[in-house]
Amino acid sequence: MRDARLTEFARENRKAMSEPETRIWLALRAGRFEGVKFRRQKVIGQYIADFAANEPRIVVEIDGHTHDVDDPRDAERTRYLNERGYHVVRFTNGDVMTNLEGVLQMLAMTLSEAREAPLPTLSPEGERA
Repeated sequence: MRDARLTEFARENRKAMSEPETRIWLALRAGRFEGVKFRRQKVIGQYIADFAANEPRIVVEIDGHTHDVDDPRDAERTRYLNERGYHVVRFTNGDVMTNLEGVLQMLAMTLSEAREAPLPTLSPEGERA
């Protein structure tokens, strides 16, 4: 069961998005971007993704000045999301504010690659690599 506090925090975040989040959301919402249905402030396990789609499984993170480039918490979060089949792509607030078109082009390329990527296959029971 989801932690009710986490869900409530995600709901509050949706009401108080930053300017960069608002700008990118206007491009992503309602399946407008590449026909992909994104959700904002989506709870995935113990984390809240800024924006996430289920098909293809992708998470878009908009990192503000509080995010350190080598923050181990971001690495752990990315690992967690990757293990659940999500591809994580990160952009900075500055990227969104000064080059939204470039951010959207990069995201379109990432979506295209995610759609073309083959699904992982499991080896038959008892077989070892």
